[in-house]
Amino acid sequence: MQTVTAVAHRGDPYRFRENTVDSLRSALDRGADAVEIDVRLTRDGVPVLLHDETLKRLWGIDRPLRALSAQEVRGLTAGGVPTLEQALAATEGSRVMLDLCGRVDRRTVQRVMDAVRRAGARDRVHYCAGAESMLAVRAADTSAEIALTWTSLAPPRPVLLAAIRPRWLNYRFSLVDRDLAARVHRAGHLLSVWTPDTRRSQRRLLDLGVDSITTNRVDLLHALRSGAR
Repeated sequence: MQTVTAVAHRGDPYRFRENTVDSLRSALDRGADAVEIDVRLTRDGVPVLLHDETLKRLWGIDRPLRALSAQEVRGLTAGGVPTLEQALAATEGSRVMLDLCGRVDRRTVQRVMDAVRRAGARDRVHYCAGAESMLAVRAADTSAEIALTWTSLAPPRPVLLAAIRPRWLNYRFSLVDRDLAARVHRAGHLLSVWTPDTRRSQRRLLDLGVDSITTNRVDLLHALRSGAR
């Protein structure tokens, strides 16, 4: 069986709050090859780790991130929401998948890429999101590694693939079967999936030959991949 890349979804969210430094470090300690993190901009353009539009679900503060400065976010969460540069420093030496959340325009992409560059992390970062966001990434960087998130069984149009040039196609795990896996590989792409969290679903995907699995249970995936099936 081929080696599957084990990607920790927002870190290790069953043990630590998602998208925090502690969560990322825990995931890497428990066998993750890479971490997936969600990135948004604060009001003053600082890329930080947050999946939702507001701080309510994770931090109990019903304030939209886009209305807050980075300093205000730091104060409201006692430093719990890391900047992208802090997250890249905490994961030094490991692969990172940046999921660009929300509305992604040229300014957003440039701010994120500037943070990646300052962290010296270009060679270990790749970007994922839907077509519009990945078109913006490709326009900003002709060499960026891209995982195009695709939510339909209908394949991406050739003209779109030619414009984005993704290395990966990134599917919801429940959509993936043997035919889809074969089609993706025949087209010359790597296949990544998100987010199977049960032993049964992870085992099925390993048997299908996917190249990367993003999961909230990276410890389980690590055990299955190591042969404890």
